Amino acid sequence: MTTTHTAPVTRFTLPADAEARTPAEHRGLDRDAVRLLVARPGGTEHRRFHDLPEQLAPGDLVVLNTSATLPAALVGRRGDGSAVPVHVSTQLDDGDWVVELRKTDASGPDLDGVPGERLRLPGGRELRLIWPYPDPDALISRLWRAQVTPEADPVAYLTRHGSPIGYGYVAGSYPLTDYQTVYASEPGSAEMASAGRPFTSDLLVRLLAKGVTVAPVVLHAGVSSAELQEPPAPERFAVPAATARLVNGTREAGGRVVAVGTTVVRALETAAAADGTVTAAQGWTDLVLGPERPARVISGLITGLHAPEASHLLLLEAVAGADLVGDAYAAALREHYLWHEFGDSMLLLPE
Repeated sequence: MTTTHTAPVTRFTLPADAEARTPAEHRGLDRDAVRLLVARPGGTEHRRFHDLPEQLAPGDLVVLNTSATLPAALVGRRGDGSAVPVHVSTQLDDGDWVVELRKTDASGPDLDGVPGERLRLPGGRELRLIWPYPDPDALISRLWRAQVTPEADPVAYLTRHGSPIGYGYVAGSYPLTDYQTVYASEPGSAEMASAGRPFTSDLLVRLLAKGVTVAPVVLHAGVSSAELQEPPAPERFAVPAATARLVNGTREAGGRVVAVGTTVVRALETAAAADGTVTAAQGWTDLVLGPERPARVISGLITGLHAPEASHLLLLEAVAGADLVGDAYAAALREHYLWHEFGDSMLLLPE
């Protein structure tokens, strides 16, 4: 099911000094020492991420995305020899890739690609742009369906030739380990499912000791629309049967289902029936949550802080309500929280 993309209610202007430019460890912090803004209908509270177990209750369920980040950034060469950064978003079922071309100054997507254009890639591969993705009739496109010759498995190829995707607000280059969660196990994401980055092994043990259950899903995140703020493209996901049973049992017992990030929300809500019952599911999801399709399953959300007018804000509002999300973002701005994948966190608890 696809919904019409509308603008989020939450509006704000992001100060330049609110962008996290380096990983927490490079700022002298442990992963789980980033700030945690806890937002409930009664108000907001400012903690550290390692305080998460105290904010949840026995019987709650925390659902994680165990997709691992690939080094999905490449440097291609056009026919005239000029360089063009290429971000590999995903591989389609027929073997074609979905890619984004980027400007060399890191200022945004390169929208000058044309069908049939060929780019030389490292390792003797060639990339041919076929048509805009997901809409072949689009006049201008950020993403492209592309054919790689000779054929290449993207995991093996990118592991050898790629580097982690980084955007202009990140100062310097960092190793792939800085773009992985501690529980990442299945390579496939172009970008880190960053809401889970502050988790540590010790914190997961403390959650279990508190009586909070932890369960996995997989959603391989594609290349986000960092500048154009488009809705997310179709992404590959899997909800295991054991996780579906835990979700249903938690809801029946009156516990909260707390998603770690928008990728988990998208996966679980795709697998949910109209009454909120979750069944095992896998494949591709094009679900976009919003006013026409609010959350049916998720009753709490751990999330990073998203850019103004990002489609992620619409999803947050579909889970927690526009008022709570707006209050949380206003508090984050007042208290100088840090944005983006290396920044601070929020825990939204609408119930």
